Amino acid sequence: MAQKEFTYRGKSIEEISKMSLKEFAELLPSRQRRSLTRGLKEKHKILLKNLKESQKPVKTHLRDAVIVPEMIGKTIHVHNGKEFNAVRVIPEMVGHYLGEFTLTRKGVKHSAPGIGATKSSAAVSVK
Repeated sequence: MAQKEFTYRGKSIEEISKMSLKEFAELLPSRQRRSLTRGLKEKHKILLKNLKESQKPVKTHLRDAVIVPEMIGKTIHVHNGKEFNAVRVIPEMVGHYLGEFTLTRKGVKHSAPGIGATKSSAAVSVK
């Protein structure tokens, strides 16, 4: 069975890759389009330059960077506030923010209640 080719808003990845940044921005949702049409910040330009030049994964704190077609196939280590998590960029991620793919909060893991949590635990000796 043939695998279906990925398209973004009716355009293939090859077509999107050939577009300029302004043309690509027209396909994006309004929030991402606004950040791209205002022009990339200097930090975002440096990130894109590093991704083009480096074969190794690139570390970044830029969670607000919009994923553009140039990033497809690259591994980016995105900071979550404590550590860098590896994010492998695939075509389905185009148009999203880098921060969406590395969580900043851990899930709550509950265990047994602590001492003093219930009336019955007050009767149990601490030793």
